[in-house]
Amino acid sequence: MTGIADDPFVTAVKPLVDAMGGEMLPPELAGVDDVVLSWEGADVVAVRLPQLADSLDRILAALERKRGKPLAELDRKAKQDIVRTLEARGAFSVRHGVETVASALGVSRFTVYNYINYVNEQRAKAHADDGQSRQDG
Repeated sequence: MTGIADDPFVTAVKPLVDAMGGEMLPPELAGVDDVVLSWEGADVVAVRLPQLADSLDRILAALERKRGKPLAELDRKAKQDIVRTLEARGAFSVRHGVETVASALGVSRFTVYNYINYVNEQRAKAHADDGQSRQDG
């Protein structure tokens, strides 16, 4: 990627592309599914987006790095927090998402579904409490 690596725009978007698990390449090498980013009327860089399944693996690895230990070693509450984060990011819309997450957390698929239900119940309760406080206020 020589030539574009020193461009300030490329430097600015690189952390986002890295976080998504994308690949940056010169715009002239862009394929039909790549996203070409332009700045001030000129094509600067193309971004090749990752496959969704690869994204889930990348998200799990990032969560593990953030926690500083394997996700399977976390306690139940921390695992529920992980499931909440993943659910908000759409992890369970990916084919075999529940199985992938269950494996990473060291739990069964049934447990992941229970965590998802728990997250949804907490969200519904918070929404109901918020609605009630608006009526009271």
